[in-house]
Amino acid sequence: MFGKTGEGRPQLKVFYNEKRRFGSVENTWFDGEKCGTATQGTKEQQKLFDGISYFDIPKSTKLLKKILVLSSSPKTDDIILDFFSGSATTAHAVMQLNAEDGGNRQYIMVQLPEPTDEKSEAYKAGYKNICEIGKERIRRAAKKIKEETGADIDYGFRVFRVDSSNMKDVYYTPDKLGQEELFDLASNIKEDRTDEDLLIQVMLELGLVSLPMETKQIEGKTVHYVAGNSLIACFDEDIPESVIKKIAEDKPLRVVFRDSSFKDDSARINVEELFKMLSPATEIQVL
Repeated sequence: MFGKTGEGRPQLKVFYNEKRRFGSVENTWFDGEKCGTATQGTKEQQKLFDGISYFDIPKSTKLLKKILVLSSSPKTDDIILDFFSGSATTAHAVMQLNAEDGGNRQYIMVQLPEPTDEKSEAYKAGYKNICEIGKERIRRAAKKIKEETGADIDYGFRVFRVDSSNMKDVYYTPDKLGQEELFDLASNIKEDRTDEDLLIQVMLELGLVSLPMETKQIEGKTVHYVAGNSLIACFDEDIPESVIKKIAEDKPLRVVFRDSSFKDDSARINVEELFKMLSPATEIQVL
């Protein structure tokens, strides 16, 4: 089409039935009535925080929900990323929309821990940085949505902080190791790292970070299960063969140990042979 007179700029004419399959049919004008205003965004936050606004000019959940409707579907496990999450309005909107249409959208909020002004109400209330405000908003919004809708959706979330690697430099650059350093590097793992640190690292590397975790005690050893048998990990020292056998009997897709989990090289070789016999499809990784 070239306009009513035939002299306008060319435009593609698309019928409603053709466009409907792509999602919501909408124009580019987002008015305040449909998509909310900054004032409404502030009032939403005040309702969650007992009448106090801890964040300047937050977006309204109406606006974020409109964008989500246009860009995601309740029938897919879409992941919504907000790289400047602020007060976590996006997370609030994702949970609200999932509760309304039964969707399973997930969110990733990214925010630098920018300190709050020491004179601000947020600082006085104990929120020392922006991230703390966002986390508390997610908790309160989840509680409010669950109470109001009773929707059976996932209200939980995990918090990750950027840190240095769990591994010593030799793990990544063994060719740069000098002979005089050998005795200080009996382990590839930094001494101050916990089981949870190592497990989260492995989950991140394998793309399993959003899956459920369970921890069991097997003969006094701590064994971590991620999404059933998608990943099983044990980072204890000197794991006996009986525990290794029980792990192998669960036929994990992947299993992870640390180097010191084995008393010596022969014990490590025995583990590989045990898995070949009981669960040959298992991928074995040693940190």
